[in-house]
Amino acid sequence: MSWVYWVKLHDSKNQAGTLAKRIEEDWWIYGYECPQTVEVFRSKKGRFGVRYIF
Repeated sequence: MSWVYWVKLHDSKNQAGTLAKRIEEDWWIYGYECPQTVEVFRSKKGRFGVRYIF
């Protein structure tokens, strides 16, 4: 398995955390498979993103 990265990077960890929570809880609304792990990461340029594993 490999990580799936959300396309958009965010300026704050709070924004990325909100998206991560929505992916964890609302996956069935958008037709995604249930992710096993969802995490917020920091890019080399200091912005925050979300990645997950199915």
